[in-house]
Amino acid sequence: MELSLFIVIGGITLISGLLVVFQKNPLYSALFLILTFLAMAGLYLLLAAEFIAIIQVIVYAGAVMVLFLFVIMLMNLDRERYAEAAGHRIQKFFGLAMVVIIVPLIGLGISTALLYSGSQLGAKGGQGLPAAQNASNAKAVASLLFTDYLLPFEITSVLLLAAMIGVVYLARREAKPDNAGPAQ
Repeated sequence: MELSLFIVIGGITLISGLLVVFQKNPLYSALFLILTFLAMAGLYLLLAAEFIAIIQVIVYAGAVMVLFLFVIMLMNLDRERYAEAAGHRIQKFFGLAMVVIIVPLIGLGISTALLYSGSQLGAKGGQGLPAAQNASNAKAVASLLFTDYLLPFEITSVLLLAAMIGVVYLARREAKPDNAGPAQ
């Protein structure tokens, strides 16, 4: 059951990830990126990492993608730019060259990992599987986040708030008409 779920969700992740890259319309590409993030959250759930799955949905599929969609809508891309970009043969050549270089390197990494997966690469941990199964994922992250890493957490929240205020200010400034005369 778990293997079949992994295959289905992994397939959805791979297909939607490819559609993100090969989609010509940036809005559809962003929507497929949301689907990719949601499928990755499903993979995290299969790995029993519930906290990371929920953070994946809230932060990436929620907040980050809302900002991406906001930027795409703000840019107001038109279809003529897509027709111009389709004719760049040099970019297509270099993209194909990078694929020819990177795909064998990924294959080499996977084959090396499979070759050494049976051997002991590191020292054994002090606690076994029962201790890991009894530990709460969310509780451990929350205790670290609100004790040892409280200051970086608060600094990040202030920076995100400042960025949101800046985006709203810039969007409102762009939305105002330039040649609006006095009302008659």
